[in-house]
Amino acid sequence: MRVAVLGAGYAGLTVACRLERTLPDDVELVVVDESSDHVVQHELHRLVRYPELSDVISVPLDDILTSARIEQATVTDIDTEAGVATLEDDGETETLEYDYAAVCLGAETEFYGLTDVEQYATPLKRIEHAREIRADALAASGGDAVVGGAGLSGIQTAGELAELATEEELDLDVTIVEMADQVAPGFDATFAGAIRRELEVRDVTVETGVAIESADESVVHLEDGRSLSAEVFVWTGGIRGPASLGGDRLATAGDLRVSDSTFVVGDAANVTDEADRVVPASAQTAIREGGVAAENILKLVGETGTESGTVTIPVTGQDGEDSQSEAAEPDESAETSLTQYSYSSPGWVVSVGNGAVAKVGPVVFSGEPAKATKAGIGAGHLGSVGAISKASQLVAEELGWPTTDSLGITEYLDNRGVLGNDPGRPSELGEPFVRFLQGVSDVLGEDRTIDVTRVTQEGDPDYPGSAMNRLQRFLFDTAGPTETTDGESVEITIEDESEDRSDDDGDAEADGTDDPRADQ
Repeated sequence: MRVAVLGAGYAGLTVACRLERTLPDDVELVVVDESSDHVVQHELHRLVRYPELSDVISVPLDDILTSARIEQATVTDIDTEAGVATLEDDGETETLEYDYAAVCLGAETEFYGLTDVEQYATPLKRIEHAREIRADALAASGGDAVVGGAGLSGIQTAGELAELATEEELDLDVTIVEMADQVAPGFDATFAGAIRRELEVRDVTVETGVAIESADESVVHLEDGRSLSAEVFVWTGGIRGPASLGGDRLATAGDLRVSDSTFVVGDAANVTDEADRVVPASAQTAIREGGVAAENILKLVGETGTESGTVTIPVTGQDGEDSQSEAAEPDESAETSLTQYSYSSPGWVVSVGNGAVAKVGPVVFSGEPAKATKAGIGAGHLGSVGAISKASQLVAEELGWPTTDSLGITEYLDNRGVLGNDPGRPSELGEPFVRFLQGVSDVLGEDRTIDVTRVTQEGDPDYPGSAMNRLQRFLFDTAGPTETTDGESVEITIEDESEDRSDDDGDAEADGTDDPRADQ
């Protein structure tokens, strides 16, 4: 019997790691991915400023998976009914037959038929995309950068471009354009408003309520007739399914099954869970769906049905040994009950340059707590796949901590593998904090939001004009603006709002506080 995992992103790696530990020894596990590395995709935007992090956020699959057969190839077609995948590598085509498979190929960037936008814009789905965006920005000193789409991925990219312009003295003006009436569409207005403030205080111009209509080599045209100069043009405006599925995100119910043999997981799927909720595309949902898919595949593998539709029953002879077997028809009423995925999210966090905004339970906060949450998500995911030294490096880079480890702690942890290779459980160390904020939600009710960003930003030394920023300037004469945007007072607000999150512009890069996504 053969089980295939097609794709080794968040969802695929979760499925593969769990099946590798639990499948019977006589079942072959094959993992197919076009890359030899697993990439922490929701940290791709950081490479715009820190290209050296590409090694930190990439982990060789050979270092994670121990017994699975790894095939480096592109999946070009999948017959979900027949159980056959077509693979291509270096121009050579082969077919891979499977008894059960999890299709975890992620999503591609959707351009909605805007062919000129597709021609001139750079998406952010791969390491080489981040390198291209950085190169374009460095070459465009004194020019303009436009980011199309203000989902979480677009927000993070715009923030990185603005910080890069400041650090490299590029005099690059950054604009983010969103057709919805707010940034982070689909999220509640309090969270979106806090993100917008973070963007604007870092000199990102925000254009909402207007769509991009077309583009030329260095100009972006808006539907309201305006044109924006764009020496740098980044597109994060939406997602579509992988080419091997015809560009469609296949619709699934909570069991994630699209045929008797095939499950579709993560951004490649358009999932409606058992409570009839449409599940947003994000890293955290991909990882949780991966756990469900692995469990369901294991249940099906555990059945003793044969291809002929019969069940083989061992017959014990008088000497106590299995001497023969006989066939009996299976009991159709005993059909395996598959596990259903039920969507839930403890929160979301998005980085904006050197800042960050998070929403955990009903609490929206920014500053150092949000940045620590963001860093912990990426580090938690790396640690969960055994790359603990890389996790420590990522935290150091994110938070500006020392990168030396004279005591050899990370090497010791690497050798021990204390967190285990399971990306489905990436951040258990952060659970007490999450549970506390969810407890606050239970007290206030689901539709109440607490905004404490006015307080947390004052303690953020990277927030221009904050109390800590002014103190830092006073003590160390650091560069940066000193004026405040909202006066000297701070406030906490509580608002009644119902959350309604739709698909983000990139799903797998939107970060959930218990996972590494979404954003995009």
